[in-house]
Amino acid sequence: MILNWANIDTVLLDMDGTLLDLHFDNFFWLTHLPEYYAAQFPGEEQRARDALKRQLFEKQGSLDWYCTQFWSDELNLDIIALKKQIGHLIIERPESLSFLEALGSCDKKRVLVTNAHPDSMSIKFSVTSIEPLLDEIISSHDYGYPKESANFWNTLQANSPFDPKKTLFIDDSLPVLNAAKDYGIEHLLCIDSPDSKKPASPCSDFPSISHFNELLTIGGALSNA
Repeated sequence: MILNWANIDTVLLDMDGTLLDLHFDNFFWLTHLPEYYAAQFPGEEQRARDALKRQLFEKQGSLDWYCTQFWSDELNLDIIALKKQIGHLIIERPESLSFLEALGSCDKKRVLVTNAHPDSMSIKFSVTSIEPLLDEIISSHDYGYPKESANFWNTLQANSPFDPKKTLFIDDSLPVLNAAKDYGIEHLLCIDSPDSKKPASPCSDFPSISHFNELLTIGGALSNA
């Protein structure tokens, strides 16, 4: 992946699946939570799992889907406590910290834009080292719209102005990348291996990378910006 860094002032970065390994989130929502939830219904475990799957699917892409408080209320569970039970799975993706450091050394503005709820962000910041390497941190919950919505991008521009033509946005979600494209962000990059426990899945709609060292060591590298 070759980028002309001279044309990029701002780098917008997703958190889960981009800076951090998505395995934690996949394991939580697909295994840990369903098992714990189903255990609350002895003799009807499969029915409970199916009901939970339907509830999650119905909210996918909405702000509620990402909201820990919503699911705590909806399922009568302490979602944050359950996440902390598997906190050891929260790790940075390869070269995330090196990439953030390189961006800073080249005077690129590093902005975290995530759909994660602030409660989830706090857990992840407490066990990783990404927070001090970010210039600004924005959760879609602060704006009331998920990144999949055009309203998110309009609100982001109003609150933290940036030049879309001189901005790079990195994410692992195609719906989110498409929303950013529709808004007019010039440089878009997809993470094709967000979950370390799953094989890479190259993106056909956007340029993609597996690890940040591809931006640090290949032609047009950030270190030469």
